[in-house]
Amino acid sequence: MEWFHSHLLCVIVITVKKSFDDIIKNGPFPIRFPQAGELEQDQEWCEVQINGQWKKIRFHDYHEIYEIPGLYETLFYRTLGTNSPYRMGKFLSEILIEKKMNPSELKVLDFGAGNGMSGLALQDIGVRAIVGCDLLEEAKKANWRDRPWVYTDYICGDITKLKTKDYDTLKKYQFNTLFTVAALGFGDIPVDAFKVAYNLIAQDGFIVFNIRDQFLKDSYQSPFSKLIQEMIKNEVIELELYRRYQHRFNVHGEALYYVAIIATKKKNL
Repeated sequence: MEWFHSHLLCVIVITVKKSFDDIIKNGPFPIRFPQAGELEQDQEWCEVQINGQWKKIRFHDYHEIYEIPGLYETLFYRTLGTNSPYRMGKFLSEILIEKKMNPSELKVLDFGAGNGMSGLALQDIGVRAIVGCDLLEEAKKANWRDRPWVYTDYICGDITKLKTKDYDTLKKYQFNTLFTVAALGFGDIPVDAFKVAYNLIAQDGFIVFNIRDQFLKDSYQSPFSKLIQEMIKNEVIELELYRRYQHRFNVHGEALYYVAIIATKKKNL
């Protein structure tokens, strides 16, 4: 199977049916994927060669990935073709154009900010006032190490249990946009944490997030699918954009699809 992503200017070749020992040499880290069995997205893993040694990495063990400079980008962007930060930024830009708004008007809370890739996508469309927030200290350190220019500030910790000074810091920015990319639905951000972040956004501000398409089906009653349905039904938000798109490939070379949602906030949760 040959994948070509023009925006990444690279070609990635994976022969799915070959053995586990077939190695993807891409960027600074050779990577090999398990070929036996079907893995759910939150079960995916690979082996990465670091300093001549193979190390098993589970995709959702972000604290381990962030500690190795360049590994996150090599695995998710160069190898698996992740494009959600870029796509979500473009979707938001479309809404701003429709509403004749300048990106400089936005004051964004990038919730689940990670190492700054989503914040970088916001900068690319002209947003300048961006504050990062993430549960993991490793994410904050990776951001300051790799992209220290992206965020005005970066708050680390469980947003439902923040120290008073950290919560007051978030409140002082008077956010009018919540931006959450590829962080919902797998337990990385619980519903209660999302509600706290949501309530920090001003009335008529933008709520921008994405979620795996399967989580929004009637047959899959996840906490987030129920929350989103209730928010729409009870007019807590007003939808501006609802679009399905390809998020990335999985370890078997199959496309994973997400739904991008942009809404205007009408009420607190």
